[in-house]
Amino acid sequence: MVRAPQGVGTHEGYMPGFGNDFETEALPDALPQGMNSPQKCNYGLYGEQLSGTAFTANPPERTWTYRIRPSVKHSTRYTRIDLPYWKSAPNVLEDVISLGQYRWDPVPYSQEGFTWLTGMRTMTTAGDVNTQVGMAAHIYLVTESMKDAYFFSADSELLVVPQEGRLRFCTELGVIDIAPQEIAIIPRGLVYRVEVLEGPCRGFVCENYGQKFELPGRGPIGANCLANPRDFKAPVAAFEDREVPSTLTVKWCGQFHETEIAQSPLDVVAWHGNYAPYKYDLSTYCPVGAILFDHPDPSIFTVLTAPSGVPGTANIDFVLFRERWMVAENTFRPPWYHKNIMSELMGNIYGQYDAKPKGFVPGGMSLHNMMLPHGPDRNAFEGASNADLKAEKLDNTMSFMFETRFPQHLTAFAGQEAPLQDDYIDCWETLEKKFDGTPGKK
Repeated sequence: MVRAPQGVGTHEGYMPGFGNDFETEALPDALPQGMNSPQKCNYGLYGEQLSGTAFTANPPERTWTYRIRPSVKHSTRYTRIDLPYWKSAPNVLEDVISLGQYRWDPVPYSQEGFTWLTGMRTMTTAGDVNTQVGMAAHIYLVTESMKDAYFFSADSELLVVPQEGRLRFCTELGVIDIAPQEIAIIPRGLVYRVEVLEGPCRGFVCENYGQKFELPGRGPIGANCLANPRDFKAPVAAFEDREVPSTLTVKWCGQFHETEIAQSPLDVVAWHGNYAPYKYDLSTYCPVGAILFDHPDPSIFTVLTAPSGVPGTANIDFVLFRERWMVAENTFRPPWYHKNIMSELMGNIYGQYDAKPKGFVPGGMSLHNMMLPHGPDRNAFEGASNADLKAEKLDNTMSFMFETRFPQHLTAFAGQEAPLQDDYIDCWETLEKKFDGTPGKK
């Protein structure tokens, strides 16, 4: 791709800021000034708007692009294709039980080569893709780059969480490279190609059917800590002017369709707006916690939230559990036992999670569905109950949670093919009854 030179406001090919109104051009004077739709664009480009919200939304999310061809030239007659492992909600199967506490080992690579599309493995679905509410959680296994092949989802934006390997997302609006300890957000409707920079690649994807991710309100926390807007990076403009037979695949209402085109659709030479892909370095997330006793709800670790129509109840929260100091006095420090109206799907990027010291390994996942009890296993409970409560740093740990207000239904792959730990529920079996009616006993 032809990339724009670095300039004021760019950082290694990226522009900083969350939700900013960016402007960038890969050729000088390709971006109109003072107006969006001149009678004739420079270089013979076509002006086109990509809207992520209704026109009357406040604020609107839209980007004006100036491209070699309008998108209608990248869209011909479509043929239905099947990607059997990529599922969308509703996907409720009679022979798959979703009621339970589940945990999986990392999904292994196979001898077969997989691209971004063929390597997607849906684990859970929630809500309804047709009414644009809910989500799906996936594992991706990618060993091969997409070649003259492109994709966009009309259903969702994608939150990508790498666990192994490095990927490059060549998008209409520029190039994003991501590695473990980073995330990327790919907006609904944006065309892109995925290349392998260092493989094999495995990671997690949260497919958000609803309102797009935004930064959570900080409330009394104030203006600092958590994820700071300046640490999110949007790409500078880049374009391809390649006349080569290509395919474009579209995900629409849970179905996949393919069209054949004669050129690369990544032909945006300049753009401006606030609807764009971006990346974020998870190591810049500044956690907040208790400094005397007890500890706040895990929602204090929210990185991004996708709101629903119910105030205070998210369609999806993306929550990060990273290295941090534990200092609370007279406190059971790991997460407590609880039942939650929200469904919690967790993934381990690296290291050891404090509430489950064994079994929850990097690349693995767990699911605690809505209103099902869960919490520390016996070893974690006994260790935390009897620990010397000096200041302790939780080190070498990074896990996350996709939390949603909807129940998450297992796919056939998650229930029957993925490496499910059948003995996970047994981790609570040895918890002892300690009560004997003696006053003051602890």
